[in-house]
Amino acid sequence: MVQLRELDVRQILRDGGMPFQLIMDTFASLDPDEGLRLHAIFEPVPLIRQLERRGYSHLSRRLAEDDWEIDFVPHQKTNGDPVTATATAEAIWPEPSWNLDLTDLAPPEPMERILSRLESMESGEVLFALLNREPLFLFNELKARGHEWIGDFDASGRIYRIMIRATPANVSDVRA
Repeated sequence: MVQLRELDVRQILRDGGMPFQLIMDTFASLDPDEGLRLHAIFEPVPLIRQLERRGYSHLSRRLAEDDWEIDFVPHQKTNGDPVTATATAEAIWPEPSWNLDLTDLAPPEPMERILSRLESMESGEVLFALLNREPLFLFNELKARGHEWIGDFDASGRIYRIMIRATPANVSDVRA
């Protein structure tokens, strides 16, 4: 039986924060046979995909409209080789092909420039952008187009950093 550590990021998300680094730091501190129960206000699909690639299974439960509980449990290793999280993370998020500093632009121009750039990118290429606020409306557009992203505020809390992996424009996102 796997022990689950609890991490509640609901209030951070409600306050407009991005708990990505806190979540990843918590995963880095887990023992090999330890899992995590994450409490969030939505199902974090990009995070789930990234953690699956790092060797975690998940079970998501929607408890209420804005209350999710996601259990992450490490996969059993069959060959005895340790999973190298750093190598896996580099394979998942390669160096960005494009770097955009959009901090001096007012909405909706940053979103328009990001979406325009994504249209010309090859599948798997990564775009990195700096923004002067969290791009809440952009998230919906990225999800609708099937792109993956991760992001958070820098240490100052003033600049939002986002990495977006392009997906083919002709592939429709089929999720239930």
